[in-house]
Amino acid sequence: MNITSKCRLNNGYEMPYFGLGVYKAAPGKETIEAVSYALEVGYRLIDTAAVYGNEKEVGIAVAESGIPREEIFITTKLWNDDHGYDSALKAFDESLKRLQLDYVDLYLIHWPVPGLRKESWKALEKIYADGKCKAIGVSNYMIKHLEEMKEYAEIIPAVNQVEFSPFLYQKELLEYCRSNKIEVEAYSPLARMKKKDNPVVNSIAKKYNKTHAQILIRWCLEHKLIVIPKSSNKKRIKENADVFDFELSKEDMQMLDSLNENFRVSWDPSEIE
Repeated sequence: MNITSKCRLNNGYEMPYFGLGVYKAAPGKETIEAVSYALEVGYRLIDTAAVYGNEKEVGIAVAESGIPREEIFITTKLWNDDHGYDSALKAFDESLKRLQLDYVDLYLIHWPVPGLRKESWKALEKIYADGKCKAIGVSNYMIKHLEEMKEYAEIIPAVNQVEFSPFLYQKELLEYCRSNKIEVEAYSPLARMKKKDNPVVNSIAKKYNKTHAQILIRWCLEHKLIVIPKSSNKKRIKENADVFDFELSKEDMQMLDSLNENFRVSWDPSEIE
């Protein structure tokens, strides 16, 4: 596995396992520089969202990179206020306009908004059918939300992007997605460094001469998760990508798996009916 390694989604389209998240990257110079540098050091997956307010800057960085468009995988997301069939179609077109792109690679429903999930998914199916995105999926969907989708979805989501780390090892959800041919994408894989003093992670990091963050990212990759650590810092962007020259032993993986404590740094979607 290397920085450009890809998984094959359930529709045959390929998506890199490793990428850059731009959540909370400030619109303007910060986002442009972070994305530009990430592309420069080999990242090929960039994950943004309408609510982040930085789609325009992601588009600028992609355009200025000189890298052929088809080599870069762009994800964006439908925000909660834009749910509903017509609203979702309009919101997607606005995202595309801000990104200055002809298509996005992956469009996700950001959160499972009650009452409007069916209409929103139908809009995504239309966007996909029209060729404006290469794959569609969801984010923060728990098993109950995915089960509900079976009642109305003509297309199975290609991806479910959820918070995932050794401290939030959602094994049951992962196994469910795998058995339903849905790739799991991990956001906040570093738990926003709120567990940076964890002795297990830090002893493993010492053993491999890696950082705390690198061990958490590698853990995701070993579980065949798509992973999108967020950073605007050049040193950390490069460091986060330096995870392809080692493998964690089976014993170390088991130790990391055992750290689960359902620790979340984001909202808990299991509370959403």
